[in-house]
Amino acid sequence: MKQREHWKSRMGFVWAATGSAVGLGSIWRFPYVVGQNGGAAFVLLFCLFLFLVSLPVLISEILIGRKTQLSPQGGYEQIAKGWGKAGFITILTGFIVSSFYSVICGWTLGYLIEALLGNLTHFAKASETVLYFTKLSSSPSWSLGCHFAFMAFSLFVLYFGVQKGIERANKVMMPLLFGILFLLVIKGLMMPNAHEGLKFLFTPNWQALTPQAIITALGQAFFGLSLGQGTMVTYGSYLNKKVDVLALCLPIALSVTIVSLLAGVAIFTVVFSAGVEPTSGTNLMFQTLPIIFSNMPGGHALAVLFFLLIFVAGLTSQISAMEPSISYLIDTYGVKRHKASFFVALGSFLLGIPSALAFGVLGDVKVFGMNIFDAIS
Repeated sequence: MKQREHWKSRMGFVWAATGSAVGLGSIWRFPYVVGQNGGAAFVLLFCLFLFLVSLPVLISEILIGRKTQLSPQGGYEQIAKGWGKAGFITILTGFIVSSFYSVICGWTLGYLIEALLGNLTHFAKASETVLYFTKLSSSPSWSLGCHFAFMAFSLFVLYFGVQKGIERANKVMMPLLFGILFLLVIKGLMMPNAHEGLKFLFTPNWQALTPQAIITALGQAFFGLSLGQGTMVTYGSYLNKKVDVLALCLPIALSVTIVSLLAGVAIFTVVFSAGVEPTSGTNLMFQTLPIIFSNMPGGHALAVLFFLLIFVAGLTSQISAMEPSISYLIDTYGVKRHKASFFVALGSFLLGIPSALAFGVLGDVKVFGMNIFDAIS
């Protein structure tokens, strides 16, 4: 049996796990679910769930992987006989997540191209950014093209394995992401009515907490740490058995909290300055950020850099969602990594096609009253 590949260093694991946890879950999803669920009260509940519920689960998942040195299916079966099916379900969950996540990340890649072309710095009103995003996301060629291109990038990273692919990419790009977010926070705080955004984000309105908001906060705490989709078990399986897991998990949880709050400050200061509704939903980031870039010196360069880093942050999360499926094919069926990576990428792309078309030609298709993308995500 071929020896299992391991992380080159502990920090390599921390950056990879942080990249998985942070990604668009903290930068894209967190601000819009905060906006939809009342602001500060939701934020406090999210932080509470993150450290009291999600952190212990994170530690447990990584411990299972570290102990068994197997994919989630094999790892769960070794820990408790008959639980292999539960491990397989987490792998399947990660695979489904990767299908719609690729669509979102494809949008960031598309916006990176738009930024390079200088198309994100000419907006005078928030309504213009909304119309621009609607036009792009409803185009089948744009949505599917970005979805395909992003999946190709994901395949490229996964093809080279743990050390040369996943670890190397995260070590470079994640520290840069923190720096760019900090810059956006400073710019957001300098905008008119920024205090209203801070008030919305940090002054609790307990009446806004509905049962649905509480469930969403718990879900975000799990989503924010990439739990329940086999990622952390798989990443843990690439650790040396002597590594102190608790010492590795605390920085990951803290990073998720910090990035989520920074993203919230950067976006909501602009939301209230630009007159965009904080309840705008999934396209909140694509509506508000172009306003920043259109009204600041050096906006073009910053737009390019920001969407480049958001794209890479999404990439680190995407590859982590796909890696459990690849690990499963390698461990269970002896498939070579290169072939396993290709099969998983192809399957995820095909499954993501309905989500990519949910804002255009499949916009009238509803699942429980929602379009396909919202129903899956």
